[in-house]
Amino acid sequence: MTDMTPIKTSPKDWETDQEVRWCPGCGDYAILKAVQRTLPEIGSTPENTVFVSGIGCSSRFPYYMETYGFHTIHGRAPAVATGVKLANPDLDVWIITGDGDALSIGGNHTMHLLRRNLDCQVLLFNNEIYGLTKGQYSPTSREGTRSPSTPFGSVDHPAKPCAFALGAGARFVARAYDVSKQLVDVLKSAHAHKGASFVEIFQNCIVYNADVFAGFTEKANQQHQLWLENGKPMLFAGGTKGIALDAAALALKVVDVVDGDWQAAGVIVHDVTNRAVAHMLVEMPFGPFPMALGVLYDDPMPTFDAAVIDQNTKAASGKTPNLQALISKGQTWTVD
Repeated sequence: MTDMTPIKTSPKDWETDQEVRWCPGCGDYAILKAVQRTLPEIGSTPENTVFVSGIGCSSRFPYYMETYGFHTIHGRAPAVATGVKLANPDLDVWIITGDGDALSIGGNHTMHLLRRNLDCQVLLFNNEIYGLTKGQYSPTSREGTRSPSTPFGSVDHPAKPCAFALGAGARFVARAYDVSKQLVDVLKSAHAHKGASFVEIFQNCIVYNADVFAGFTEKANQQHQLWLENGKPMLFAGGTKGIALDAAALALKVVDVVDGDWQAAGVIVHDVTNRAVAHMLVEMPFGPFPMALGVLYDDPMPTFDAAVIDQNTKAASGKTPNLQALISKGQTWTVD
Protein backbone atom coordinates (compact mmCIF):
# COMPACT_ATOMS: atom_id res chain seq x y z
CA MET A 1 0.00 0.00 0.00
CA THR A 2 1.33 3.42 -0.91
CA ASP A 3 1.01 6.48 1.27
CA MET A 4 -1.76 8.87 0.36
CA THR A 5 -0.67 12.08 -1.31
CA PRO A 6 -1.13 14.99 1.14
CA ILE A 7 -4.00 17.26 0.17
CA LYS A 8 -2.80 20.75 -0.62
CA THR A 9 -4.98 23.65 0.46
CA SER A 10 -5.06 27.37 -0.23
CA PRO A 11 -6.03 30.24 2.09
CA LYS A 12 -9.49 30.20 0.47
CA ASP A 13 -10.05 26.65 1.71
CA TRP A 14 -9.85 27.94 5.29
CA GLU A 15 -12.48 30.68 4.87
CA THR A 16 -16.10 30.12 5.93
CA ASP A 17 -19.32 31.58 4.56
CA GLN A 18 -19.83 33.58 7.76
CA GLU A 19 -19.81 37.37 7.65
CA VAL A 20 -16.68 38.60 9.45
CA ARG A 21 -18.02 40.89 12.15
CA TRP A 22 -15.24 43.08 13.45
CA CYS A 23 -15.07 46.85 13.32
CA PRO A 24 -13.68 48.24 10.05
CA GLY A 25 -9.93 48.65 10.46
CA CYS A 26 -9.66 46.17 13.34
CA GLY A 27 -6.31 44.39 13.56
CA ASP A 28 -8.13 41.05 13.92
CA TYR A 29 -8.70 40.98 10.16
CA ALA A 30 -4.96 40.92 9.50
CA ILE A 31 -4.41 38.17 12.08
CA LEU A 32 -7.19 36.07 10.54
CA LYS A 33 -5.63 36.38 7.09
CA ALA A 34 -2.18 35.53 8.49
CA VAL A 35 -3.51 32.33 10.08
CA GLN A 36 -5.35 31.39 6.86
CA ARG A 37 -2.09 31.87 4.97
CA THR A 38 -0.07 29.91 7.52
CA LEU A 39 -2.13 26.72 7.63
CA PRO A 40 -1.66 25.74 3.95
CA GLU A 41 2.06 26.43 4.20
CA ILE A 42 2.51 24.06 7.15
CA GLY A 43 0.47 21.31 5.49
CA SER A 44 -2.52 21.42 7.86
CA THR A 45 -5.92 20.02 6.86
CA PRO A 46 -9.27 21.49 7.95
CA GLU A 47 -10.63 18.15 9.18
CA ASN A 48 -7.67 17.74 11.57
CA THR A 49 -7.64 21.29 12.95
CA VAL A 50 -9.55 22.77 15.89
CA PHE A 51 -9.84 26.40 17.01
CA VAL A 52 -10.96 26.99 20.60
CA SER A 53 -11.77 30.47 21.88
CA GLY A 54 -13.14 32.12 25.01
CA ILE A 55 -15.03 35.42 25.06
CA GLY A 56 -14.11 38.72 23.44
CA CYS A 57 -13.65 40.22 20.00
CA SER A 58 -10.85 37.78 19.19
CA SER A 59 -13.03 34.85 20.22
CA ARG A 60 -15.25 35.16 17.14
CA PHE A 61 -12.32 33.53 15.34
CA PRO A 62 -13.65 29.93 15.13
CA TYR A 63 -16.67 31.11 13.11
CA TYR A 64 -14.34 32.35 10.38
CA MET A 65 -12.15 29.23 10.10
CA GLU A 66 -13.29 26.27 7.97
CA THR A 67 -12.29 23.82 10.70
CA TYR A 68 -13.74 22.31 13.83
CA GLY A 69 -14.17 24.90 16.54
CA PHE A 70 -15.50 25.77 19.96
CA HIS A 71 -16.58 29.24 21.07
CA THR A 72 -16.49 28.58 24.81
CA ILE A 73 -16.97 30.70 27.93
CA HIS A 74 -14.94 33.51 29.42
CA GLY A 75 -11.38 32.43 30.22
CA ARG A 76 -12.04 28.70 29.90
CA ALA A 77 -10.70 28.01 26.41
CA PRO A 78 -7.57 26.29 27.86
CA ALA A 79 -9.72 23.81 29.78
CA VAL A 80 -11.79 22.92 26.72
CA ALA A 81 -8.68 22.71 24.53
CA THR A 82 -7.08 20.33 27.03
CA GLY A 83 -10.11 18.05 26.83
CA VAL A 84 -10.05 18.14 23.02
CA LYS A 85 -6.35 17.25 22.86
CA LEU A 86 -6.62 14.42 25.37
CA ALA A 87 -9.68 12.99 23.60
CA ASN A 88 -7.93 13.04 20.21
CA PRO A 89 -4.17 13.73 20.41
CA ASP A 90 -3.88 13.74 16.61
CA LEU A 91 -5.84 16.99 16.35
CA ASP A 92 -3.99 20.25 15.77
CA VAL A 93 -5.36 22.54 18.50
CA TRP A 94 -5.20 26.35 18.41
CA ILE A 95 -6.41 28.58 21.24
CA ILE A 96 -7.56 32.09 20.36
CA THR A 97 -7.83 34.51 23.27
CA GLY A 98 -7.44 38.15 24.27
CA ASP A 99 -5.68 40.04 27.03
CA GLY A 100 -8.85 40.23 29.13
CA ASP A 101 -9.97 36.68 28.41
CA ALA A 102 -6.60 35.01 29.10
CA LEU A 103 -5.13 37.18 31.83
CA SER A 104 -8.13 38.23 33.91
CA ILE A 105 -10.83 35.63 34.55
CA GLY A 106 -8.81 33.10 32.55
CA GLY A 107 -5.41 33.76 34.12
CA ASN A 108 -5.47 30.62 36.23
CA HIS A 109 -6.44 28.43 33.26
CA THR A 110 -3.77 29.98 31.04
CA MET A 111 -1.10 29.45 33.69
CA HIS A 112 -1.87 25.76 34.14
CA LEU A 113 -2.08 25.06 30.42
CA LEU A 114 1.40 26.53 29.97
CA ARG A 115 3.01 24.80 32.94
CA ARG A 116 1.47 21.46 31.90
CA ASN A 117 2.83 22.01 28.39
CA LEU A 118 -0.17 20.84 26.38
CA ASP A 119 0.73 20.48 22.71
CA CYS A 120 -1.18 23.43 21.22
CA GLN A 121 -0.76 26.99 19.98
CA VAL A 122 -2.00 29.90 22.11
CA LEU A 123 -2.53 33.15 20.21
CA LEU A 124 -3.18 36.04 22.61
CA PHE A 125 -4.50 39.15 20.85
CA ASN A 126 -3.36 42.06 23.01
CA ASN A 127 -5.08 45.38 22.35
CA GLU A 128 -4.70 46.58 25.96
CA ILE A 129 -8.45 47.15 26.32
CA TYR A 130 -11.79 45.34 26.61
CA GLY A 131 -13.21 45.88 23.14
CA LEU A 132 -16.33 43.71 23.09
CA THR A 133 -17.75 45.26 26.28
CA LYS A 134 -17.13 48.80 25.03
CA GLY A 135 -13.70 49.92 26.13
CA GLN A 136 -13.06 49.18 29.81
CA TYR A 137 -9.44 48.90 30.88
CA SER A 138 -7.91 45.40 30.82
CA PRO A 139 -5.09 43.64 32.70
CA THR A 140 -2.59 44.88 30.09
CA SER A 141 -3.80 48.50 29.91
CA ARG A 142 -1.08 51.03 30.65
CA GLU A 143 -1.08 53.20 33.74
CA GLY A 144 -3.09 56.33 33.02
CA THR A 145 -5.39 54.65 30.48
CA ARG A 146 -8.72 56.50 30.47
CA SER A 147 -11.75 54.30 29.91
CA PRO A 148 -15.38 54.00 31.08
CA SER A 149 -14.13 52.00 34.08
CA THR A 150 -11.13 54.28 34.75
CA PRO A 151 -12.34 57.81 33.89
CA PHE A 152 -9.44 59.41 35.79
CA GLY A 153 -6.84 57.03 34.40
CA SER A 154 -5.88 53.51 35.39
CA VAL A 155 -3.65 53.20 38.45
CA ASP A 156 -3.04 49.47 37.89
CA HIS A 157 0.39 48.17 36.96
CA PRO A 158 -0.17 46.32 33.65
CA ALA A 159 0.48 42.61 33.21
CA LYS A 160 3.10 41.63 30.64
CA PRO A 161 1.78 38.61 28.74
CA CYS A 162 5.16 37.19 27.74
CA ALA A 163 6.59 37.66 31.24
CA PHE A 164 3.50 35.87 32.57
CA ALA A 165 4.02 33.02 30.11
CA LEU A 166 7.69 32.59 31.01
CA GLY A 167 6.84 32.71 34.70
CA ALA A 168 4.21 30.02 34.19
CA GLY A 169 6.81 27.73 32.64
CA ALA A 170 6.05 28.17 28.94
CA ARG A 171 8.65 26.57 26.69
CA PHE A 172 7.88 28.70 23.62
CA VAL A 173 7.23 32.44 23.82
CA ALA A 174 7.00 34.82 20.86
CA ARG A 175 5.72 38.26 19.91
CA ALA A 176 4.47 39.87 16.72
CA TYR A 177 1.88 42.45 15.70
CA ASP A 178 -1.23 42.23 13.57
CA VAL A 179 -0.02 43.70 10.26
CA SER A 180 3.63 42.61 10.45
CA LYS A 181 4.95 40.71 7.43
CA GLN A 182 6.81 38.38 9.82
CA LEU A 183 3.64 37.21 11.61
CA VAL A 184 3.28 34.15 9.36
CA ASP A 185 6.87 33.10 10.12
CA VAL A 186 6.23 33.46 13.85
CA LEU A 187 3.08 31.33 13.56
CA LYS A 188 5.02 28.68 11.63
CA SER A 189 7.65 28.56 14.38
CA ALA A 190 4.94 28.26 17.03
CA HIS A 191 3.35 25.36 15.19
CA ALA A 192 6.70 23.60 14.70
CA HIS A 193 7.31 23.65 18.47
CA LYS A 194 6.19 20.44 20.19
CA GLY A 195 4.34 21.65 23.28
CA ALA A 196 2.48 24.78 24.36
CA SER A 197 3.41 27.69 22.11
CA PHE A 198 2.51 31.15 23.42
CA VAL A 199 2.34 34.02 20.91
CA GLU A 200 1.43 37.53 21.98
CA ILE A 201 0.09 39.51 19.01
CA PHE A 202 -0.20 43.27 19.45
CA GLN A 203 -3.55 44.13 17.90
CA ASN A 204 -4.85 47.59 17.12
CA CYS A 205 -8.36 48.32 18.47
CA ILE A 206 -9.39 51.06 16.09
CA VAL A 207 -12.37 52.18 18.22
CA TYR A 208 -11.36 52.05 21.88
CA ASN A 209 -7.54 52.10 21.93
CA ALA A 210 -6.42 53.24 18.50
CA ASP A 211 -2.71 53.46 17.68
CA VAL A 212 -1.56 52.48 21.18
CA PHE A 213 1.30 50.54 19.56
CA ALA A 214 2.10 53.16 16.91
CA GLY A 215 5.41 53.93 18.61
CA PHE A 216 6.89 50.83 17.00
CA THR A 217 4.31 49.59 14.45
CA GLU A 218 3.95 52.70 12.28
CA LYS A 219 6.18 52.67 9.21
CA ALA A 220 8.04 55.77 10.41
CA ASN A 221 8.76 54.12 13.78
CA GLN A 222 9.87 50.67 12.73
CA GLN A 223 13.45 51.45 13.67
CA HIS A 224 12.21 50.78 17.21
CA GLN A 225 11.57 47.11 16.39
CA LEU A 226 14.06 44.42 17.41
CA TRP A 227 13.26 41.34 15.34
CA LEU A 228 14.96 38.36 16.95
CA GLU A 229 16.39 35.49 14.92
CA ASN A 230 18.13 32.50 16.43
CA GLY A 231 21.89 32.63 15.87
CA LYS A 232 21.79 36.23 14.64
CA PRO A 233 22.99 39.37 16.46
CA MET A 234 20.35 41.52 18.19
CA LEU A 235 20.47 44.51 15.86
CA PHE A 236 17.86 47.18 15.14
CA ALA A 237 17.55 50.66 13.59
CA GLY A 238 18.97 49.41 10.32
CA GLY A 239 21.89 47.72 12.07
CA THR A 240 23.14 50.94 13.65
CA LYS A 241 22.15 49.87 17.17
CA GLY A 242 22.17 46.64 19.10
CA ILE A 243 21.52 44.98 22.44
CA ALA A 244 24.47 44.09 24.64
CA LEU A 245 24.87 42.69 28.15
CA ASP A 246 25.91 44.99 30.98
CA ALA A 247 27.82 42.37 32.95
CA ALA A 248 28.22 44.53 36.04
CA ALA A 249 24.50 45.23 36.33
CA LEU A 250 23.39 41.85 34.91
CA ALA A 251 21.06 43.75 32.59
CA LEU A 252 20.69 44.54 28.90
CA LYS A 253 21.77 47.84 27.36
CA VAL A 254 21.53 49.59 24.00
CA VAL A 255 24.82 50.14 22.18
CA ASP A 256 25.78 51.94 18.99
CA VAL A 257 27.17 49.83 16.14
CA VAL A 258 29.84 51.58 14.09
CA ASP A 259 30.51 50.50 10.50
CA GLY A 260 28.52 47.31 11.01
CA ASP A 261 31.01 45.94 13.54
CA TRP A 262 28.46 44.50 15.99
CA GLN A 263 31.03 42.20 17.59
CA ALA A 264 33.20 45.13 18.67
CA ALA A 265 30.08 46.74 20.17
CA GLY A 266 29.42 43.61 22.22
CA VAL A 267 26.03 42.86 20.65
CA ILE A 268 24.46 39.60 21.87
CA VAL A 269 23.77 36.75 19.47
CA HIS A 270 20.21 35.51 20.02
CA ASP A 271 19.93 32.01 21.50
CA VAL A 272 16.28 30.91 21.70
CA THR A 273 17.12 28.37 24.41
CA ASN A 274 18.49 31.02 26.82
CA ARG A 275 15.66 31.50 29.30
CA ALA A 276 17.46 34.16 31.35
CA VAL A 277 17.96 36.44 28.34
CA ALA A 278 14.34 35.82 27.26
CA HIS A 279 13.19 37.15 30.63
CA MET A 280 15.34 40.26 30.17
CA LEU A 281 14.03 40.81 26.64
CA VAL A 282 10.38 40.82 27.70
CA GLU A 283 11.15 43.16 30.59
CA MET A 284 12.88 45.78 28.42
CA PRO A 285 10.95 49.07 28.82
CA PHE A 286 9.87 50.40 25.45
CA GLY A 287 11.28 53.84 24.75
CA PRO A 288 14.78 53.46 26.15
CA PHE A 289 14.76 50.06 24.43
CA PRO A 290 13.19 48.75 21.20
CA MET A 291 10.24 46.34 21.20
CA ALA A 292 11.53 42.75 21.09
CA LEU A 293 9.62 40.76 18.45
CA GLY A 294 9.87 37.28 16.95
CA VAL A 295 10.68 34.08 18.82
CA LEU A 296 12.03 35.05 22.24
CA TYR A 297 12.27 31.55 23.72
CA ASP A 298 12.02 28.04 22.29
CA ASP A 299 13.20 25.06 24.32
CA PRO A 300 10.94 21.99 24.04
CA MET A 301 10.25 19.48 26.79
CA PRO A 302 7.88 16.45 27.03
CA THR A 303 4.22 17.36 26.64
CA PHE A 304 1.33 16.85 29.04
CA ASP A 305 -0.85 15.01 26.54
CA ALA A 306 1.91 12.57 25.61
CA ALA A 307 2.56 11.81 29.28
CA VAL A 308 -1.15 11.22 30.04
CA ILE A 309 -1.59 8.93 27.04
CA ASP A 310 1.55 6.97 27.89
CA GLN A 311 0.43 6.58 31.50
CA ASN A 312 -3.03 5.38 30.48
CA THR A 313 -1.58 2.93 27.98
CA LYS A 314 0.70 1.40 30.59
CA ALA A 315 -2.11 1.25 33.16
CA ALA A 316 -4.37 -0.62 30.71
CA SER A 317 -1.69 -2.99 29.48
CA GLY A 318 -2.60 -6.65 29.99
CA LYS A 319 -6.03 -5.89 31.39
CA THR A 320 -9.42 -6.88 30.02
CA PRO A 321 -12.15 -4.22 30.14
CA ASN A 322 -14.93 -5.33 32.49
CA LEU A 323 -17.48 -2.71 33.45
CA GLN A 324 -19.40 -5.02 35.79
CA ALA A 325 -16.26 -5.89 37.72
CA LEU A 326 -15.42 -2.20 38.06
CA ILE A 327 -18.91 -1.40 39.39
CA SER A 328 -18.80 -4.30 41.85
CA LYS A 329 -15.35 -3.44 43.13
CA GLY A 330 -15.17 -2.24 46.75
CA GLN A 331 -18.24 -1.71 48.91
CA THR A 332 -21.54 -2.75 47.36
CA TRP A 333 -25.09 -2.97 48.65
CA THR A 334 -28.06 -5.04 47.61
CA VAL A 335 -31.34 -3.16 47.99
CA ASP A 336 -34.49 -5.29 48.34
